[in-house]
Formats: sequence, C-alpha cells, structure tokens
Amino acid sequence: MSAANGLRLAGWLALGSLAALLGACALPLPERAAPIPLRPLTVKADCSYRDEAGGSGLLRLDVEAARVRAFEAQANFPQHGSCRFQLKDFRQVREMPTVDLAQIGGSCVVRLWEQGSRVTVAFQQCEKLCTGSAWDQLLPMIYDRRDASCA
Repeated sequence: MSAANGLRLAGWLALGSLAALLGACALPLPERAAPIPLRPLTVKADCSYRDEAGGSGLLRLDVEAARVRAFEAQANFPQHGSCRFQLKDFRQVREMPTVDLAQIGGSCVVRLWEQGSRVTVAFQQCEKLCTGSAWDQLLPMIYDRRDASCA
C-alpha cells in the first residue's frame, strides 16, 4: 500500500470513528406534538388558576360542534392590571380549523383549538380589553381535559 493510500485510509477510519462517537452521544429527539385534529371542537370548561407570581385567571367555555355557546376569560396580574373577555363582545367568524371570535367594533381575535387533551385559547390584538400593562403579561390559556385544569 502506498503512503498516500495509507493516509486516505487512516483519514476514513478517523472520520468513521468520530461519526460513531457522535452517534453514541446523540440526545434523544423530543416527542412530536400530536397533529391538530380536523374535527369540530366540542369542549366544556369551567376552571380557574393561580400562578407563582400571584397572577390568577378563570376560563369558562361551552363549545358544541365548533359553535361557541358560552365564553368568558379573565386574567389578573398584580401591579399590571387585568384582561377580561366575554362572548357578548364577540361574534364567531370561523369554525374550522380553529374556532375564531372577532371583537364587535374592535380588532381583538380569540382563537380556540385542541391538540391532544388540551384546548388552547389564544388572544390577538386585544390590548384594549386589558387595563394597565396586563396585555404585555397575557399568554394563551390552556385547558387540560385530563384533569379539568387550566393555566
């Protein structure tokens, strides 16, 4: 074997060893989230929560076959203010793939969808329904069907 071929072979062996070593150190891939089902949303929720920072909230939902029959959400943030949402201030504008509520005479949109056992309620352009700087603190609310909790 020539010196050049020996160097090439040594290089390939080193590269193969490095690949095997990296493969042995690989972290497991995170589980993929379940796809959002393409079926009409049906959910009934009546829950409240309190977080470590003293914030609190409540969520009341009654959605049958993607038609919203009742909706109320409140989020309170100490020293920041609060946000309040009631169905009477919205009209339903979409049923699938997400349930969308649009604020009557305003820009706020509330979206609801399910993924696995959880139902998410997200808020977009809803600053005017919050006091103080509460809008900066507001995250989507999540209702978990497994234990009827929300956060």
